[in-house]
Formats: sequence, structure tokens, C-alpha cells
Amino acid sequence: MSVQEETSPWRRLWASVPRAALGNLLAKLVIVALGLAITVLVARQGPRVQGAFALFVAVEAGLLTLFSGLGLWLARQVSRQQAGEQGATLPLLRSVLRAAVGLGLVAALVLLAVSWWADTLPYAQLWLLALAAPFLLLVPTATGLWMGQGRMWPLNLAQVAAPASVLSGLAVVWWLMQDVAWKTPTAVLVLTAWVSGKSLVAVLTAIYALHDSARHDEERAPASLVFQGQRPRWWMEWGFVATIGITNVISLLNYRASLFLVEHYHGLAVVGTYSVAVTVAELLWLLSSSVTVSAYSRIGHPDRAVSAAMTVQAVRINVLSTLVAAPLLLAGAWWAVPRVMGEAYVASVEPLAWLLPGVAAYAAASSLSAFYTNHLGKPQLSGMVASLSLLISVSVALALVPTMGAVGAAIGSSTGYILAIVVAYAVFLRHAGLPLRALWTRGAHV
Repeated sequence: MSVQEETSPWRRLWASVPRAALGNLLAKLVIVALGLAITVLVARQGPRVQGAFALFVAVEAGLLTLFSGLGLWLARQVSRQQAGEQGATLPLLRSVLRAAVGLGLVAALVLLAVSWWADTLPYAQLWLLALAAPFLLLVPTATGLWMGQGRMWPLNLAQVAAPASVLSGLAVVWWLMQDVAWKTPTAVLVLTAWVSGKSLVAVLTAIYALHDSARHDEERAPASLVFQGQRPRWWMEWGFVATIGITNVISLLNYRASLFLVEHYHGLAVVGTYSVAVTVAELLWLLSSSVTVSAYSRIGHPDRAVSAAMTVQAVRINVLSTLVAAPLLLAGAWWAVPRVMGEAYVASVEPLAWLLPGVAAYAAASSLSAFYTNHLGKPQLSGMVASLSLLISVSVALALVPTMGAVGAAIGSSTGYILAIVVAYAVFLRHAGLPLRALWTRGAHV
């Protein structure tokens, strides 16, 4: 067999990567660079500040994911319009943006109540998040427009702008801290910079999305055609929207519940070092998330054969890339983390080693979830997989964290990821009508 024949499967695999995924990956690399810069700046203030920051961001992520169904509902509607269904995007976008602001106001009241009741970091500072809550939901909602259209550059720009704005705010915090007369606690300054930067970008993103949607409608069809017929309303599919939100919260808990367990048993400082391990491990999902986002509209194609084929391609790319990258990431972290963040973060390397196998296996989850949600319209299947992973990881962690600390949390998370992804594969194959060999052979029949 010639060298060209031997390497041709890899060439075919590379050729199957959607072009948009490469652009999205480039944007993700910029986002990661900005995110790592933020992490380094915060981490160098000490493990306690890093721990408080990690928990605060986890609460914010819970807010965003709870209402993420709005953006994915919009993406599903728009992707179906792209496949040939007539309709305007601007009324849909306006509707979901109004809902995002309203739900953000409700969430703000809850956060204010928690902040008033709590007296410890970071929960006592949740009033900062409450002020930003009505705006924070705008980005994941508005970007559903571009995800459904398969247009990556505006989506990428919105995603890059948020950490860039936060990093600028943290630079101001660093400058303020040089003044010895400035008495505001470091953690409060860091959290203020975070919510301010995210809120500014959210408002600008929503304004641009509205303008872009109006222009797109004008170019796509005459007004007399665009506005004919009954428009879909998100509240008429509230079950779909709510199921996505609950599913994504479960998925988030799957990634972040271990942080709260570690804090309960071992305090903020240990959370600070473990959160660095989690952040580094999730770098493996860079390519997988890029592939899924760029292929989202095609995975949602109404034809089962088209959707299943795209999902299989995405799964192959995601799993193979993470398996290759995992040992390289561990070696790089072992060398770089203590040198860049400080010797206290040597403690993050061992949990990272235990996390990586599960994170690599779970790289396929985003593409499989897109198939369940965007093609089948059954986000509850994603919820089932995430719930299984959460149940396993928390059960193992509860047994191990009291004595093993962050390592026990990492073992629990990795175990949950691996067992749940096996179930996710089986669910996908059954609904796609594919044989098991479809995951590693070309031209499998649907």
C-alpha cells in the first residue's frame, strides 16, 4: 500500500471539516488566549480570589444556560428557513430578545435575594450579577440568528468581544490596585470588571443583530412574501425552550457541580487550584465546539440521512482530535501552569491528569446533542445523557472528595463523562437508523 493510500483516510477526514469550523476554531483560539489571560490575572491574586471568581462565573453560566433555549429555538427556526421555509427573521429575533430581557429581570430578583441572604464570597457579591442579568442573556439569544444561518463571523465576533472587554476591565482593576489608598477588595473589583465587560458587549450585540436581521430579510425576499403566513412564537413551544434550558443547566452542573463540592469540603483555595485544572481540561473541546457550531444548521437538516451523515463526521473529528491533543495538553500544563500562575497551582496538575480521559471522550457530546435538539427536536435526550453523567460523577465525587479532594472530584467527573457518552452513542445510532460500524466506516447506509 502506498503512503498516499495509507494517509488518504486522514486526508478525507480533514477535508470533511466544515470550512466555517476552521474560522470558528480560529476565533475560539483567540477566545482561549483572552480567557487564559483573564485566568492568569485573577489566579495571580491568590487561590482564594481565583476560587471565588470560578464560583461566581459558574453561577453566571447557570443563568445563561437556564434560558439558552431561546437562542437555540431561534437557531432551529432560522435553519429551517434556510432549508427552504418562507418567513422573516426580524420578528422572531425581536420576540426572543424581549423574552431574554424579561427573564433576565426575573433572574435579577432571585440573585438580589441570594446576595442579601449570603455573607460569604462570592455569594454576597451576586448583586453585581443581578445588575447585569437583564443584559447577559442577549448574547446567547441573539447569536442564535447567526448559528441558524450558518454565518460564523458575526457569531465569532460577539464571542471574542466579551472576553476582550473583560480583559480591558481587569487592566483597569490592576491599575487601581497600584494605588495603596484604594481599599475595595480585589475580588469585588475583579467581579465588577467581569459583569461590566459582558454587559457592554451584550447590548452592542443585540443592536447589531436587529440591524443585521432587518437587512437580511430585505435581501432574502420582498416584504409582501416575507410577512405572509403565521409566524412561529417561542411561547407556543415553551416546552421545547424550557427543556433545552433545563437540559443545559444539567449539563452545566455536570461540568461545575464538582467545584461546589470541593468548596464545601475543602474551601475556596482548593477550588481555586481545581478550577484551573477544569479550565485547562476543557481546552480539549475547542475544536469539537467549533465543528458543532459551524455544522449546526446542517445537523438540523430535515432529511435524516443528511443530518446523520453530518453528525457522524463531526463525532469522528471531535473524538480523534481530542485523543491526540490530550497528552500534549497535559505535558504543556505540567510545565506552564506553575511557572505562569505560581507554585500554588502545581496542585492542579494531578486533577487535570484524571480529568482528561473523560473530557476527551465527551468531546462528541456537543454534536450528538445538536442532532437530538436541532434535527429530532428532542432536547430531552440530551438532558437524559447529561443527567446520567451528573448522577454518576456526583455519586463518585461524594464518596471521594472528602478524603481525596480535587483528585476525587476529577475522578468522578471523568467516570461520568465516559459512561454517559457510551449511552449517547447508542441513542444517536438508534434514532439515526445507523449500525454501530457507522462511527468508523465510510458510506454507512441510513
